[in-house]
Amino acid sequence: MRFAIAASLCVLLLSPPASQAEPDKRDFSPAERLLFMTPQLKDLQAPMLLRYTFGKTGSFEEAFADSVTVSLSAKEDGRCCDAKGVFLSGAHKLPVPDVPAAEGNPVILYFLEHDVREMKRLTRGSEYHFRKRIRMGIYQDAQVRDVALRYQGRAIKGKEIVFSPFLDDPNRPKYEKFATKTYRFTLSDAVPGGVYGIRTSIPGDSAAAQPLMVEELLIDGAKAPAR
Repeated sequence: MRFAIAASLCVLLLSPPASQAEPDKRDFSPAERLLFMTPQLKDLQAPMLLRYTFGKTGSFEEAFADSVTVSLSAKEDGRCCDAKGVFLSGAHKLPVPDVPAAEGNPVILYFLEHDVREMKRLTRGSEYHFRKRIRMGIYQDAQVRDVALRYQGRAIKGKEIVFSPFLDDPNRPKYEKFATKTYRFTLSDAVPGGVYGIRTSIPGDSAAAQPLMVEELLIDGAKAPAR
């Protein structure tokens, strides 16, 4: 997958786990294949603009709503796609580089880079550490299941990938409040760009309490799945 963005995140996500000595002989997990090895842009016709809503809610910080776009243009050979992203706006904006000859949807790495930086801001922890935990969570612990979704008023099928990378982190005591964070990626071939939605959530102190923090990205036309 030719992503020229968030290089440090890419290296950690797609490098072999420490337990495997020879990278060229490793197996990728089903979640890794779906997220990072699927050519989600291959059959799209450029130019095209992928639009996503973004919302942050919860009791920990002020809520806000914003948007994310991925602009796709034809490569020199006329095929899809070179990608240019805009991730949020104003004080929340994350600068993201252009992605020439993109095959997978860069919105996945945009979101993860935003998430890692937010974890660093909230905990004063290491970006490297959070990237590594997410990478290992996708490789070792992610659960993949079929889901039914609604898009532009019609029923479609998709895949949901769920993992909680910090539950067994040896450094968990340093950021206990955020250690129960869950990541949920929803993918579908029936939506342009293959990414239906991405959601992170941190529950409150009790089952009845408001979530501490939720961030959710959804493609325009999607309906947020019931939780």
